[in-house]
Amino acid sequence: MNLELQDKVIIVSGGAKGIGEGIVKVLASEGAIPFIVGRNEADNKAAVAAVEAAGGKAYHTVAELTEPKASEAAVKTVLDRFGRIDGLVNNAGVNDGVGLEHGSYDAFMASLHKNLVHYYLLAHHALPALKATKGAIVNISSKTAETGQGGTSAYAAANGGRNALTREWAVELLKYGIRVNAIIVAECWTPLYDKWISTLPDPKSKLESIVKNIPLGQRMTTAGEIANMTAFLLSQQSSHTTGQLIHVDGGYVHLDRALANA
Repeated sequence: MNLELQDKVIIVSGGAKGIGEGIVKVLASEGAIPFIVGRNEADNKAAVAAVEAAGGKAYHTVAELTEPKASEAAVKTVLDRFGRIDGLVNNAGVNDGVGLEHGSYDAFMASLHKNLVHYYLLAHHALPALKATKGAIVNISSKTAETGQGGTSAYAAANGGRNALTREWAVELLKYGIRVNAIIVAECWTPLYDKWISTLPDPKSKLESIVKNIPLGQRMTTAGEIANMTAFLLSQQSSHTTGQLIHVDGGYVHLDRALANA
């Protein structure tokens, strides 16, 4: 399918690693121009180099998105370079384990800045350019908002906010022809996931117990599968889809766990 993303300028926050890197690679393979907004310059450059080695185009800007002014500066950098923005993928964030029992006000608020506030700020500052192009927004979210996880109140709250903003923006931006959707991620293999599971006493057994409960194929979702859906939602091939929370999770959230062991 031709997604007709050729030369579309698309901001991808946290686009240097994991799901974000997968999104950048797929967008570039479709002829789009992903613009990575990330905190680590070396990681950003490595992701850009990988795209270029595959024959695509990508750019980056260094931004610490927990700082409110960084979002505005990042959008300005993109506009100074290209003069347009055709899409925004809000992806940057981390499950930082700020819980109720052992958390604090400061840690909770810091986590919201890591995981939610910059979603709003990037969209806010990119909005005039998105109006001009009738662009699209995709918010990457997590099952934690729907299922809970335990010990991660701030991250769960941030993802609940991401989901709510997706629906709210879809309504507010209807008049501009801007579509807004979210992809809900469950068990997706990324470097951060690998790092987390490696801290457990028996990583292999834990991974096996997770995988056996994923109904479709009893395997982890890949970053590429999240990326493919993201590219589709950014494209005019999904021209009548807005305000949706789309689960790319092998049925993990909604299907009966008994199916995984049938």
